[in-house]
Amino acid sequence: MTNNSDLPSLVRLNIGGQKFCTTIDTLTQREPDSMLAAMFSGRHTVSQDSVKGYVFVDRDGKHFRHILNWLRDGVIPTLTDAEYLELLREAEYYQLLGLIEEITPIINKKKEADEVESELTRADIIKCIQSERVRFRGVNLSGLDLSKLDLSFVDFSYACLKNVFFSRANLQCAKFRDVDAECSIFHNATLRECEFTGANLRGALLAAANLQSANLQDACLIDCSFCGADLRSAHLQSADLTNANLEGANLEGANLKGAKLTNANLKSANLQRAYLRHVNLRETHLEGAKLDGANLLGAIR
Repeated sequence: MTNNSDLPSLVRLNIGGQKFCTTIDTLTQREPDSMLAAMFSGRHTVSQDSVKGYVFVDRDGKHFRHILNWLRDGVIPTLTDAEYLELLREAEYYQLLGLIEEITPIINKKKEADEVESELTRADIIKCIQSERVRFRGVNLSGLDLSKLDLSFVDFSYACLKNVFFSRANLQCAKFRDVDAECSIFHNATLRECEFTGANLRGALLAAANLQSANLQDACLIDCSFCGADLRSAHLQSADLTNANLEGANLEGANLKGAKLTNANLKSANLQRAYLRHVNLRETHLEGAKLDGANLLGAIR
């Protein structure tokens, strides 16, 4: 017989009305940097239903069983194209970077049949970056896997970069002026001092990316995920961050003059010394955000 004290601690979850039962070990071991791991690490107080003991999370529970199976066994489910996209969104919300890395190539492969074929291959790119000055200005690179490459100082201006996989790539000082990078993946990429002026990054994933001093002025950042990203001293003037997820992001000293933040999630974000003059924050989620020293003169709250 096993003593009850030796059993893993059980957790009861209510995900948008669907009930699940799992263990703290499952929620914390495979993805220790995830939101779920943080919730049940013991560092935070988690509120429960006083009667049934369920922790409520306000998300659609449709794919949560797939998330639990991933956390238990590392299993990737077989899904339709639309369902993979839905699962990716849930993985982004829960900050499950390992799951994101697994399903993003699957999504990109499925999209290749519907996209205009890239003008170059990954091998072509690797050959090109061996030269001193590299330009891919205006080139169609849609759907390529460029993860983990050193693409620092490369000029991608005006290129089509839809659904490109830049995960963990070194893109320091790269130029992305006026690119179309809708739904591309930059998570854990180095993007220090990059230029994204006027870029379309709608739906892009930039979780945990290093964007220190990056220039994102006038960029379309609608539905982007910047969870845990480093945006210190970033230039975000007039950027459209509608519905963007910046939970836990570091925006210390960032310039958000004229930025659109309708329904943006800035929970627990660091906005110390950020420039937010005359910014409309009325529909912005700022619970737990640090605003010490922020310039909020004329901001609407």
